[in-house]
Order: sequence, then C-alpha cells, then structure tokens
Amino acid sequence: MSAKEMVREVIDKLPDNASLDDIIHALYIQAKFEHGNQEIEKGKGIPHEDVRKRLYKKWVK
Repeated sequence: MSAKEMVREVIDKLPDNASLDDIIHALYIQAKFEHGNQEIEKGKGIPHEDVRKRLYKKWVK
C-alpha cells in the first residue's frame, strides 16, 4: 500500500467532524505502527518474554 493510500484509509476511518489535529494524530500513530511492523519484519523486535522480564524489573523494585 502506498503512503497516499494509507493516508486516505486512515482519514476515511475518522468521523466526519474530526479536527485537523485529530487527523494529524491518527496519521502519526499509523506511521509509528508501520515503522514498528517494518522493524519486526527485519528481525529487530524484542521477544515478548524479554519485554515482560524488563518491565517486571522496572515495576517490581
């Protein structure tokens, strides 16, 4: 999907009364998800169990 198609899809999912700030925020979030998915496809993700261990160490002190 091209970037232009992604933008149209995101905007089409928003309510008709969405503000410009709402649109920009939704596009920003979508871009972050796309970047994250690309990182995972490249093998740069962190396994779920490793994340759990890291968060547990931070939360339980």
